[in-house]
Amino acid sequence: MATIAIVYHSGYGHTAAQAQAVARGAGKSAGTQVHLLTSEEAQQQWELLAGADAIIFGSPTYMGSVSAKFKEFMEASSKIWYERGWQDKLAAGFTTSASQSGDKLDSLIQLSVFAAQHGMLWVSLGLLPGNNHSQGSVNDLNRLGSFLGAMAQANSDQGADVAPIQSDLLTAEHLGERVAELAKRLQTS
Repeated sequence: MATIAIVYHSGYGHTAAQAQAVARGAGKSAGTQVHLLTSEEAQQQWELLAGADAIIFGSPTYMGSVSAKFKEFMEASSKIWYERGWQDKLAAGFTTSASQSGDKLDSLIQLSVFAAQHGMLWVSLGLLPGNNHSQGSVNDLNRLGSFLGAMAQANSDQGADVAPIQSDLLTAEHLGERVAELAKRLQTS
């Protein structure tokens, strides 16, 4: 059985909706155990993270970066970093912002560098960009064209009950399922 931990911070509920979608995707992979933890909860459950085959990180993008609350989790992991506790675990990431770009790529880069510092193996989204041609649609998976991780856009005047849109949540599900399948594949090799 592969164990997938999803560690996220959500300020207004939009990133929580994305995290839940990642968890649904990981749960689609038979023989997978999924743990969904806020970044605050994760700081109380280091042993659970130590036992995970993969950790998927998620944060809203605020001011071109991960949120301060998620950064607290990152910095709290320094003892694990020093002891190489997450060495060779799979890692992936997701982020949400109000704007189409919103500098979300910077947050995904920050998450991937964080994973690399821990010696983790980063899993990309593995999808071609959607909605980038005349036949494309906002309903396409990966409509925001990310390669490094799952991106979502949530209008700032809408609650998490309607934003992010379904295609962004399905993209997040894809990421969760991809990580879970790769984790299982690594277990059998």
